[in-house]
Formats: sequence, structure tokens, C-alpha cells
Amino acid sequence: MYVRLARAVLLRPTLLLGLFRMAWTFRARAWYRRPPFLPIPPRDYMRWRMETAYGDPETVPPLDELGRYLQWASGMRDRARGESAL
Repeated sequence: MYVRLARAVLLRPTLLLGLFRMAWTFRARAWYRRPPFLPIPPRDYMRWRMETAYGDPETVPPLDELGRYLQWASGMRDRARGESAL
């Protein structure tokens, strides 16, 4: 799934930063102790997310939906930072 998602994002490089942020947010605990030693979400978690969202654990989200989600998540993060500073 990660390879297919990476290929999709190559078509829209503007999504790359948002995707990295999301991967970091949902990264596996102690990711540095297990191969492939990358801070990416656990495969079981991603399969569950895709199944609950699309009904198929092997689905890769369409680029327009991925873009909207990443923009939404970034906006929510920005709002949370603004509220916590008050």
C-alpha cells in the first residue's frame, strides 16, 4: 500500500509535505527498532483506516480525496496550535 500511495503522490508533489506530516503523526511506536526503520504508520492501522473509509483494506485513496484530507488535517493542526497558545 505504501508503494502505491507514494506513486500516487508523485503525480501531485504538493501533497508530499502533508503526507510526511501525517506519516509522522501516525508513526508506529519505537519505529526505529524494527525494519524497515522508517517512521510510517503500522500496516494493520492503515488497512483498518482504509477498510473503515472505503470498505476495502487495499484501497489507495484518490488523489483529490487525499489532498482534501491533508489540507483539512493541516488546518486542524494549525487551529489547535492557535488555541493552545491562548
